[in-house]
Amino acid sequence: MTEWTTVETADGPMRVYVARPATPATRAVVVLQEAFGVNDHIQDIARRFAERGFLAVAPDLFHRNGAGTLGYDQHAEAMPLIGAIGPDAIVTDVRAALGLLEEEGIDAGRTAVVGFCFGGRAAFTAATAIPGLGAAVVFYGPGIAAGPHAVLDRAKAIDAPLLLHVGAEDPTIPAEQVTAIQDALTAAGADFVQHVYPGAGHAFACDARPHMYRDEPAELAWTRTHAFLDRHLPAGE
Repeated sequence: MTEWTTVETADGPMRVYVARPATPATRAVVVLQEAFGVNDHIQDIARRFAERGFLAVAPDLFHRNGAGTLGYDQHAEAMPLIGAIGPDAIVTDVRAALGLLEEEGIDAGRTAVVGFCFGGRAAFTAATAIPGLGAAVVFYGPGIAAGPHAVLDRAKAIDAPLLLHVGAEDPTIPAEQVTAIQDALTAAGADFVQHVYPGAGHAFACDARPHMYRDEPAELAWTRTHAFLDRHLPAGE
């Protein structure tokens, strides 16, 4: 079952897409959008998680600007929108989504934050600021190690298990940034794994963008993600 609901944040009301499993959930996922809003692809990901028994919620991180969703051909329009969303706003919105889940009886320790593209940065950011998360997964998140909203210097605050997926040919996350993330998380003593996928670029797991999608790396990344979440958020507990 799916629905849209609205939660209050410190910056006003925020719409949230909710996908419920067939049976009552004991674990949850906060799905964080790409640069294009909570579009059909992000909603589909939420539904896929629901099929695996998670209560999945996808907050509209564009609620402050009212952009809603953009087409994948509107990259130029999307960039300033995500550039305006800094760490504080991300944390505010993820906390609001976690509050919604708590009302459903699922606390942060039974919840994973999973983000894609801009949402990958958002997931990493949330993990640096919200203690006690069950897990965090970053799919090709640019801007973590460099840029106006970089948060790599906060790596020591991460206490959630962390999984990162990066395409080796992703121009938005060059090799030196991949290394910087690896080094910072290692120095911080974080519980993390970062996978780099040869032959894959940005958005390699987005099957809604055929020219960027790479089936073998995508399938491997999802297999690893499901195993990671099942390990840290086992079903039925």
